[in-house]
Amino acid sequence: MLLPKKLIVVFLLLALVNMACGINLDLPSDLKTGPTVSEEINAPVPDAAGPVSLYLALGAGEINLESGAEGALATGTVRYNVPDFKPIVTTEGDDVTIEQGDLNVSGIPNFDDKVINEWDLKLANEPLNLMIKAGAYKANYELGGLSLNRLEINDGAASVNLAFSEPNAIELQSFEYSTGASEVTLESLANGNISTMTFRSGAGSYRLDFSGTLQRDLELLIESGISRVVIVIPESVPAEVTFEGGLSDVNIFGAWEQSNSRYSQPGDGFKIEITVKMGAGSLELRNK
Repeated sequence: MLLPKKLIVVFLLLALVNMACGINLDLPSDLKTGPTVSEEINAPVPDAAGPVSLYLALGAGEINLESGAEGALATGTVRYNVPDFKPIVTTEGDDVTIEQGDLNVSGIPNFDDKVINEWDLKLANEPLNLMIKAGAYKANYELGGLSLNRLEINDGAASVNLAFSEPNAIELQSFEYSTGASEVTLESLANGNISTMTFRSGAGSYRLDFSGTLQRDLELLIESGISRVVIVIPESVPAEVTFEGGLSDVNIFGAWEQSNSRYSQPGDGFKIEITVKMGAGSLELRNK
């Protein structure tokens, strides 16, 4: 029996994803490690009338980011044992950049030595546009209590947990997240005080939890490949999800109701409107 053309395409894509999982070109074949160095980070707050723009850029490694910096825009330490990983801090007007040092990439990585690249940073409660670019890495972002005006994260194969344990102090006008084949959990998003949000992903597992307290209506666009996406919106929060997809399963739990490709739950107060575009995979709508 011949398989439908769409199923053949899905199986081919799954095979490519599995092949890609075994390839890592983040590090060069001649990579040499040395003594572990702890570099202190202290980036002053620029004299700016509006929000400051902070750019964080790292390749393979780990990062922990939270509020709590005092007397500076960003403070903390970076531990590394590859000389080229030495962080560079630059300030140009309202823009502050903290980035991993240059590293020429060639050949297939050699993992005989243990590579260390660990960032542990705290940010000040200043009006802030925060942009993060990373490669294959692990991250824990605790963004509660900050004053984010704009948030943009772009990473590769990643394991990320991001949370707003406390309300964002100002309106987060735009939150954009783009990732590769990853495992990402976004928690307490209602506390983010978000106006518009875009989440784009490749194959992987993703959980977007809108627990917390909404302070305004929220619009979200999700574009995902062959993946499992779980959306959690507490019961009694008005919400509507429009699904646009191919070979995908949509499962609802709790107070959700379905009408063709639209899913909704009743409630009072500010509303969450979500458009989901998936080629294949599964979507779950939950209350907890």
